[in-house]
Amino acid sequence: MASNGPTNYSVGEFRPGDGEGIAALFRSVYGEGYPVRTFYEPEELAAAVGEGRIYSIVARGPEGKIIGATHLFRHASAKNLYEWGAGLVLKEWRNAGVNQYLTDFLHRRFIPDKRHIEELFGEAICNHVHLQKACDASRYLETGIEAALMPAEAYANEADDPGRVATLCVFRCFIPKAHRIFLPREYEDILRRIYARLDDRRELRLSALPEETAPSDATTEAELQIYESAGVARMTFSSSGRDFSARIEELEGRAKERNAVVFQAFLNLTQPWVGGSVDILRRRGYFFGAALPRWFDGDGLLMQKLDCPPDFDRIVLWSDFARELLEFIRKDREETAGQPLIEP
Repeated sequence: MASNGPTNYSVGEFRPGDGEGIAALFRSVYGEGYPVRTFYEPEELAAAVGEGRIYSIVARGPEGKIIGATHLFRHASAKNLYEWGAGLVLKEWRNAGVNQYLTDFLHRRFIPDKRHIEELFGEAICNHVHLQKACDASRYLETGIEAALMPAEAYANEADDPGRVATLCVFRCFIPKAHRIFLPREYEDILRRIYARLDDRRELRLSALPEETAPSDATTEAELQIYESAGVARMTFSSSGRDFSARIEELEGRAKERNAVVFQAFLNLTQPWVGGSVDILRRRGYFFGAALPRWFDGDGLLMQKLDCPPDFDRIVLWSDFARELLEFIRKDREETAGQPLIEP
């Protein structure tokens, strides 16, 4: 499969032998600094593509040289959810429409042939609006903001922002799935506003009150991922139980020992008692991050806490709704930052 562009390049799927060219592309744009090391290892990348863990769409210039690429990554918690990211183009080709052709090929030709891809999401950086505009043009919808997610050094060749960089969470549904979720009462209004804009529907109910704890037989299942170079800890709670408070304290402590400054908690909105977990997190200084469609196949909720300045005034946003989300998140952080660390 290939589509001709307006100049002497073509766009198509990954081919055997493309790994070397993709590695050279990443080194040209990022040096050795890109955090996903798979792109520097041709055999490893080829294996990931062959297994469907990564999909790579490639732009080829004269004599087949790889001049650009964009990728999908299979999400760990839901087999039908993929992340769109790792898009890059050689500097000398950036005014030739390469990125637009990569994006069009991915969404119009590649994904419709992959019926197991039901939802896509992306994290558009917020030190400029170029990626946000591309997501908007590709019909992604904003669901939240990850404040101060990445150190500026991750974009050293692409931007001059001296602080940490926020990202805008965006989602697009390709194959809907009917399911029921529970809205924590603290966030009912903002979540209803987000869900009213989405391109699919689900049944929305209110979560149990915070004092209505999880059933006695419910246990907390959690996974901790620490990205030391970024100072980020991600705690994924596929389920929560009465031991949730103890588990979040344990995981936070482990993350702080490894110098994390950004703490993210991913909660499962299909559990009726998720509001109790939100209440515990808010008392620990966590604030709203994003709604996460299909994160656990059913939906998720991101809560976040920062041990670094969020610098909200430096976040650059393209859409009016994204700016509304930022204002809500700013106010929620101010409210939760002063809460005493006392369990209900």
